Amino acid sequence: MPAARKLTLTEKDRITRMQWWKRARFGMFIHWGLYSQLARHEWVMNRERIPKREYEKLAATWKPKPRPMREWAKLAKAAGMRYLVMTTKHHEGFCLWDTQQTTYNSVKHGPGRDLVDEYVDACREFGLKVGFYYSLMDWHHVDGARCAYNESARRRFLDFTQGCIRELMSNYGKIDVLWYDVSWPLSDSAQWESRTMNRMVRKLQPSILINDRSKLPEDFGTPEENVTPQAPAKGRGWEACMTYNGSWGYMPSACDWRSNREVISMLGTCAGFNGNLLLNIGPAPDGSVPEEAKVRLKTIGKWTAKHGEAMYGDVDRIDVNGLEWMPVQCGWSIKRKSLYWWVKNWPGNDELTIGGLKTRVTRITNLTTGKRIAFNQSGSRLVMRGLPKTCPDKIAEITVFKLACASTPRQELGGGCVILPKRK
Repeated sequence: MPAARKLTLTEKDRITRMQWWKRARFGMFIHWGLYSQLARHEWVMNRERIPKREYEKLAATWKPKPRPMREWAKLAKAAGMRYLVMTTKHHEGFCLWDTQQTTYNSVKHGPGRDLVDEYVDACREFGLKVGFYYSLMDWHHVDGARCAYNESARRRFLDFTQGCIRELMSNYGKIDVLWYDVSWPLSDSAQWESRTMNRMVRKLQPSILINDRSKLPEDFGTPEENVTPQAPAKGRGWEACMTYNGSWGYMPSACDWRSNREVISMLGTCAGFNGNLLLNIGPAPDGSVPEEAKVRLKTIGKWTAKHGEAMYGDVDRIDVNGLEWMPVQCGWSIKRKSLYWWVKNWPGNDELTIGGLKTRVTRITNLTTGKRIAFNQSGSRLVMRGLPKTCPDKIAEITVFKLACASTPRQELGGGCVILPKRK
């Protein structure tokens, strides 16, 4: 067997600064800007080809209520979320802070105040980590498109971009996440000067996490609208960013709200493969949270309060331990010698069976009820007996069993299933 590769200092630093994030599991994404007033999603300026001068009028009419971010943070806390990421500037180019780079901002126009400052205060009041979203693409800036073919324009636009990022990293105390988006129209990290920009970010915020959308891998990947586990990499993570109703921005007409069961299932996938879920809300123009999101998140919070042990903290990827992922029936998460079985479809009798478990189980507890479960383990079968007729979880009909094991949980199944090598 080849000798284990030594981690570089950069990789060690990344693993250290990623610890809180990997343990957090669940975050809130907030898309809020001028587009919220039109209530036809956040790409409305582009998709409806609204002229810039016409769109700019929205800056004067935007009048959010006082400090709506407290409502967001309070709701995130109640839902079991551990961090927030808010759009400081979306593709429309309107800045939500007191920037010196442009007068097209929330202090000089309608709101008349620094909305980023209010957001940071709310996060800290409720003990939540602070994330800033920043769109590299900019439909409003005069050089936002021509920077792709005019070097002078590129220099001006990068000076603007780096100036904005420098302010965000300098003016609000400790920031935990920088979430870039859409690197159009420049084609690579060299044109964006991403390495230089991110070095500046880390100098100002040494423990910050940066996502992969500045054309560099950085700390974590960001699958969008798809909870797709990414291959494990030293120190790096992955985070599925998901809309709640199909739109990132406020859209009151949207009716395709994700159910509690779907959101909790996504959390199960993330926990099983050591990733995070960043679930979006699009507040109304005044900052109010849509009632559908409010009701659902409070209910999800009741589920995470009971079952959080299975998702928060230092979990291991189940594929490393050879556990088979069966999303239709169940999922797994692992913490050292504890195996958590996420059961989505309740049996027609009072038994549940696990096949191929190669680890001795000493105790089984149902996290929903807190009760111990009778079981028999013989050979390659473990049978739990005396279960209730219906699923004990009434929120999403997803219950979790905690299996205390004598050693690291491992499973081997044949019959066409992929079996990973035994751990040595």
